[in-house]
Amino acid sequence: MKRIRLGAAILNQTPLDWEGNTSRILQAIDDARQQEVSVLCLPELCITGYGCEDMFLSPAVWQTAWNMLLKIVPNTRDMVVSVGLPLYVTNGVYNVACVIADRQIVGFVPKQHLAGDGLHYEPRWFRAWPAETISEYHRDENSWPIGDLIFECDGVRLGFEICEDAWVAGRPGNRMAECGVDVILNPSASHFAFGKHETRKRFVLEGSRSFGVSYLYANLVGNEAGRAIYDGGALIASCGDLVAAGPRFGFQDVDLTVADVDVELTRTRRSGIHSMPVDVSDDVHDRIARIGGVLSAAATHTTAAAHAPAETEADEFTQALALALFDYLRKSRSNGFIVSMSGGADSSATACLLRCMVERAFAALGVDGFREKLSYIPGLDQVSSVEGAMNLLFTGVYQATRNSSETTRAAAEAVTTGVGGVFHHLDVDQIVAQYTSIIENAIGRKLEWDGDDITLQNIQARTRAPSIWMFANLKNALLLSTSNRSEAAVGYATMDGDTSGGLSPIAGIDKAFLRQWLTLMETDGCAHCSPVSALALVNRQQPTAELRPAQFEQTDEGDLMPYPLLDEIENLAIRDKLSPQEILARLTEGHSEYSLDQLRDWVKRFFRLWSRNQWKRERYAPSFHVDDKNLDPKTWCRFPILSGGFEYELAQL
Repeated sequence: MKRIRLGAAILNQTPLDWEGNTSRILQAIDDARQQEVSVLCLPELCITGYGCEDMFLSPAVWQTAWNMLLKIVPNTRDMVVSVGLPLYVTNGVYNVACVIADRQIVGFVPKQHLAGDGLHYEPRWFRAWPAETISEYHRDENSWPIGDLIFECDGVRLGFEICEDAWVAGRPGNRMAECGVDVILNPSASHFAFGKHETRKRFVLEGSRSFGVSYLYANLVGNEAGRAIYDGGALIASCGDLVAAGPRFGFQDVDLTVADVDVELTRTRRSGIHSMPVDVSDDVHDRIARIGGVLSAAATHTTAAAHAPAETEADEFTQALALALFDYLRKSRSNGFIVSMSGGADSSATACLLRCMVERAFAALGVDGFREKLSYIPGLDQVSSVEGAMNLLFTGVYQATRNSSETTRAAAEAVTTGVGGVFHHLDVDQIVAQYTSIIENAIGRKLEWDGDDITLQNIQARTRAPSIWMFANLKNALLLSTSNRSEAAVGYATMDGDTSGGLSPIAGIDKAFLRQWLTLMETDGCAHCSPVSALALVNRQQPTAELRPAQFEQTDEGDLMPYPLLDEIENLAIRDKLSPQEILARLTEGHSEYSLDQLRDWVKRFFRLWSRNQWKRERYAPSFHVDDKNLDPKTWCRFPILSGGFEYELAQL
């Protein structure tokens, strides 16, 4: 047997945090050495952070990344380590994995396939390296091979697929298998989306099986740059078997997954699944960079893989947003969170997510670790419990007008205090009346509901913004906007009113999902977070903006359409790109409970509101990316602010 020990590191990095990123890389290398790892794979672009955006075009960034690399190299004694950074080569910037062996740089492997869809802009900053091309990189009177390289150490061949390389049809792994590669390393920065981890596992397992190799996958974790969330989840597979799987959504800065693999066993199996002979041409020999002997024999035990059951969307949602909120808090150096509590589903869901954040962070880090991560917050050194942390970090404010009800006020207070926050009740009706009076005097008439409905609704929402911002300023806290995805689709929100905030954590989540999640949180809790019984006061209500007088019996679905139907139209129109006529045909087949005229009206309403309100989506506070078909124009769904509004298409209905 020829057994070697492989390690995949998970890092919580921050763009351009040079000393912090380098420190975490060095910690991962030190942890790997203590566990006698021979080959360590670190995540993609881990020196700079993945989310540097246009700073990848800065020469100062390339130089500083190189300086950090030189600090890392001396710490790689008796190991092969892959480290990611941007590298300027001749005529462009490349996203590369630098291979270091026993304190020496031995070569660079650039990414061949760049991600350019959705939230990815890699072709804006990097060039794709052509397959089977080798060159030399010269710097400081030294030179190293760069390109589609294979590394050979103690007779073991190592190759690379860098993130997107493994997601395309013509994977580099196919060619590597023909060249007799034994281990493929995949340094990734693969963002979280619902269900995506299962897809990753499939390409890792299938790659290891079809290529007849051991496959090593490393990823980032946490909220790195503001929007994208990384879930970690290191994977090590060998010949189609998962031999090690790391945790997801961890609160630790560094996590290491380790497994021992038998190279001779993979070669035996590879000889059975590949009918083609190993390519021994001169071209292949030119691609091999040879490394001196640093692969020590691994112990004889094998590492058992963690076969956790597949998580539900509710579990993934809870874990992803809890971690994202925690990282956003500490990386922005804010002292806590402010939420304008309406007593409805959206603000209540946001409050519950904050409770989940604190509970999960306490469970993962302990009291001391929690305090250390947020040590800049005044008074946190006195906190010793989840309740104490929530009381310090979360303030909920209910702002009533004459159209507010005791039902929503009671729900807002019960949920805020139920999760451990501080509750304030303000009456802003007099301020609304003053604004209304000023405008009435200016135009010389009274504002009436039958002709000034939107004006009278919106002034109530906007009047609440200054006071809630004052709380945020007083506490140096993050003001969270509570708009959801269903509302974003049709612009059912008051700009500079209920959209006010520095972060909009649930803007990527539809209303129907949130209501289901709140029901689960009321009775059972979710992802090891405690249930919140006060949600009963929210879950028994019909969602309402509560901006019209009571006699109007205002509900959100009355203003718009049933939320499940709204979400279905949005999916068909925006995700699937169907025309209004095609959507109406689909709805007619699937919704016999509604008349054709009613469905036609709702389709028209959706497209007109969608087109009219793109400007609102452009102005939403940053939101978390949790679904690879969301509506955020800055990460996924681009649409013109001015358009024909589908009037031609709607006329066909």
